[in-house]
Amino acid sequence: MPYDSLKDLPDGVRDNLPKHAQEIYKEAFNSASDQYDKEETAHKVAWSAVKEKYEKNDKDNWVKK
Repeated sequence: MPYDSLKDLPDGVRDNLPKHAQEIYKEAFNSASDQYDKEETAHKVAWSAVKEKYEKNDKDNWVKK
């Protein structure tokens, strides 16, 4: 189930990630969902893509590396 827009992303993504990280997540998820049968795998790929450019800071907020 690919995501058409950022507002369609899961709450945990929308509520925690900055806009650019949400865009990375959406694109990675949509691409992975074309390649893999399991939605769970697509979510893992998407989080991995986000973690390449973002990390959590001391206040538990996602920030650019």
